[in-house]
Amino acid sequence: MTMNLLIAVAAGCASALMFASIISGALISLLLFYLAPLPLMVAAMGWGPTCAAIGGAIAGASLGVLFGPPYSAAFVLTVALPAWWLGHLVLLGRPVIADTPPQSTDAVPPALYPVDWYPLGRILIWIACFAALTTTAALLTLGSDASTITDTLRRGLVRIANVQDAASRDRASEVVDAFVAIAPAAAATIAMATLTLNMWLAAKVTATSGRLRRPWPDMRTTTLPPMALVAMMVALAMCFVGGLPAILAQIVTACLMMTYALVGFAVLHTITLTMRNRGLWLGSVYAVVLMFVWPVVTIVGIGIADAIFGFRQRYLQRHRPPPLAPKS
Repeated sequence: MTMNLLIAVAAGCASALMFASIISGALISLLLFYLAPLPLMVAAMGWGPTCAAIGGAIAGASLGVLFGPPYSAAFVLTVALPAWWLGHLVLLGRPVIADTPPQSTDAVPPALYPVDWYPLGRILIWIACFAALTTTAALLTLGSDASTITDTLRRGLVRIANVQDAASRDRASEVVDAFVAIAPAAAATIAMATLTLNMWLAAKVTATSGRLRRPWPDMRTTTLPPMALVAMMVALAMCFVGGLPAILAQIVTACLMMTYALVGFAVLHTITLTMRNRGLWLGSVYAVVLMFVWPVVTIVGIGIADAIFGFRQRYLQRHRPPPLAPKS
C-alpha cells in the first residue's frame, strides 16, 4: 500500500511538472506537455487505476494551488481523467467459461479460465471521445458561438504572423483564413494522435517492466464497432450545417477518421505479411504519411473499406497455413 502511494505521488508530480512546463515557452516544453499523461498511464497500467486516480488528484490540487483553478480543471480533464479511465479499460477483462463443459467447471480453478480482455478497437473509440472532449473544451474557452471562436482564432494567428507589408498582409490573411477553417479538425487530430501515442508508450513501458497483467494484443486484428462508421457519417454530414454544430462535428469527424486511419495501418500490416520487402514497403508508407500528411486520407479509406468488405479476414482465409499432417 505504501509503495502504491509513493508511485501515485511520483507519477502525479511528474505529470504535473510536464503539464506546467508549457508556461516556460521553451520548445522542449511542448513535447513535455503532450507527454504529460504518460506517467499517470504507466501508474494505471502497472499499479492499478486507483494509483493513477490518487496521483491525478494530487497533481490537480497542486496545480490549482500554484496556478489557479483553471489550470487544475484543464489538467484533470485533459490528462488525469483519460489516463485513469484508459488504464482501467486496458486491465478490464472477464473469464471465459461459456465453452467449459458443465461437469468440469468445478475442477477448473477460476484463475485458469481464459480471459476476454477489453477490445482494442473500443479503447480507440474511448481515445477518440477524450480527444473530442478536450478539443471541444479548449475551443469553448475562446467563445460560446462559432463567430466568436473563429474571430478569436483569426486574431491570434494574425498576431503570430505579424506581417507589416500591405501586399504580404493580404496573402497572410488568406493563409490565416485557411488555418482557421481547419483549426478544429487539426487540433482534434493532434489530440487523438498524442493520446494514442501516450497509451502505446505507457503499455510498452509497463510490459517491458513486467507489470502489465494483460498480454500484448495483436494490433493487426484491431476492429472498430460497426456503429463507429455510422457515427462518422452522421458527424460528416453535420459538418455542412454551419455554426457551432458544424465546428463540433468537424472535431468528432477528425477523431473518428483517425481511428480508421489506425485500422488502415493495421490492414497494411496484415496484407503485407507475405511480402519479401515488407519492412521497406511499410517504412515507405509511414515516411510518406509523416512527410506530406495528406496521404493519411488514403489510409483512412483503407480502414473504412476493410470495415465494409473485410479485407483482412479474406486475406487471412486465403493465406491460412495448411493443417499439420497426422502422426503415423
